[in-house]
Amino acid sequence: MWPIILAILFFGFIITIHELGHFTVARVFKVKINEFAIGMGPAIFKRKRKETQYSLRAFPIGGFVSMEGEDEESVDERAFCKKAPWKRFLIVCAGAVINILLGTVLLSIVICQQNLVGTTTIHSFKEGSQLEIDGLKPGDEIYKINDRLVLSDMDLPYLMHMDDDGAFDITVKRDGNKVALTNVHFTTLEKDGVKQTVNDMTIVGVEKNILTVTSNAFKQTVSVARLVWISLGDLISGKYGFNDISGPVGTVGVIADVAEESSKMTDYSALLNIMAFITINIGVFNLLPIPALDGGRLVFIVFEMIFRKPVPAKYENWLHGAVLVLLLLFMVVITFSDVLKLIRG
Repeated sequence: MWPIILAILFFGFIITIHELGHFTVARVFKVKINEFAIGMGPAIFKRKRKETQYSLRAFPIGGFVSMEGEDEESVDERAFCKKAPWKRFLIVCAGAVINILLGTVLLSIVICQQNLVGTTTIHSFKEGSQLEIDGLKPGDEIYKINDRLVLSDMDLPYLMHMDDDGAFDITVKRDGNKVALTNVHFTTLEKDGVKQTVNDMTIVGVEKNILTVTSNAFKQTVSVARLVWISLGDLISGKYGFNDISGPVGTVGVIADVAEESSKMTDYSALLNIMAFITINIGVFNLLPIPALDGGRLVFIVFEMIFRKPVPAKYENWLHGAVLVLLLLFMVVITFSDVLKLIRG
């Protein structure tokens, strides 16, 4: 049971960190906070300190910071709605920002466990490498794959394998010039009647120091954040279906599986990687310009900054409420799908 418990605790930790971001910045700007809650549903633990109630709720699928005047009018001078738009903007985006920063820290830990820090420059090829046959050379710095910028070494396996036909266009920096190569392939092998791709190149590694580790961690964070947008586009285009989506139950299951495998190998890099991926995903997803999410609230604040006039609170609250109901229904359906996947094994 320990991998499942670990997964639930980590999921709760991500939520707590997110809400602490809102909470801390709201405190800095002296906003009155009525409740700080971890989880959703009925409260199983409540404690009030000064003016704020702290609660732990039954279902670990979310959390919230209830600020005075956040969703209603208030005459209290410390109310959220009374603060300047730029202060409200920082309070709203703080949760997502701290999630993304947590992901960067986790990626930094993973990089520190490696012998060298990865780059996007090719070191060598295996004998008979199809990549080399198709024009790549040692010393090439991979710049673009299928017109997408390569931001970090994390991009290489994903962008190279995302083509349906296994062929891709690639731009490299070679001797100070950009060289475009087309129809590049991996070497493939057939095992048990299934064609498998062989990653037949190695990349250059550089020595670890605070600059190379920090730089690579930030680049990998941007790579992961971009994957959220790419995946969302693939979902909208129909490349991925409903069964490819996971909610909290599926996420906990994945973390638990990776934790169990990591313990067998006494190497927790894969676990830290997936934890980083999840917390960055949550941060980026929350910034999407969708009502009921932090990004949707930011859109209304930006509108107020531009036009010097807020959208009437009743219309904004109605829109947030309506979309929140849809999101909760969607979450129920996804959770039900996750449970069915677990039952089917």
